[in-house]
Amino acid sequence: MKGFKLLMVAALATVWMSSCTEGTEQVSRPMGDASSDVAQTTSNKKADKNDNTYDALSSQKADAKAKEKNAGSSSETLAKTSIAFEAYDHDFGVIDEGDRVEHLFKFKNTGSEPLILEKCKGSCGCTVPECPKEPIAPGAEGEIKVVFNSKGKKNKQTKTVTITANTEPIQTQLKIMANVTPETPAQ
Repeated sequence: MKGFKLLMVAALATVWMSSCTEGTEQVSRPMGDASSDVAQTTSNKKADKNDNTYDALSSQKADAKAKEKNAGSSSETLAKTSIAFEAYDHDFGVIDEGDRVEHLFKFKNTGSEPLILEKCKGSCGCTVPECPKEPIAPGAEGEIKVVFNSKGKKNKQTKTVTITANTEPIQTQLKIMANVTPETPAQ
């Protein structure tokens, strides 16, 4: 019975490996290294240090989970290019609670294929990015406008904007920061 179980696990691992050909996605400007997080999670879940079959399955599960995160993303199948920003973060400094501030992140398509920004998403509803809808030609420049609404926010704030595009890696993160002075209650 033990041999049968081992055979089934090996068969599942083979099927899983053939369906998951790409590795774990990594982000250009991660807050932490995604690949080391996956490796750490995998090592923490090891049932037996000598069980290589379990290690292979755990690794494939982590890869599948990362791939599932971008499921339906056309950026995975498009020709790859590269993007370079003048700056990947911006500090608004001290602002008052309720202020709406904006910053333009300027970038250049440094690859040889048209750059397609599929999705731009803020880490919270208070951070709203506006990305170009049209492809950016190789060598051309563009900008992403990010608006931060500090209503209801206090003290040090750090927010991210994640850009999904036909780049390698598929996602790039931008960061905004502000020190929000709380409103003083009316007396």
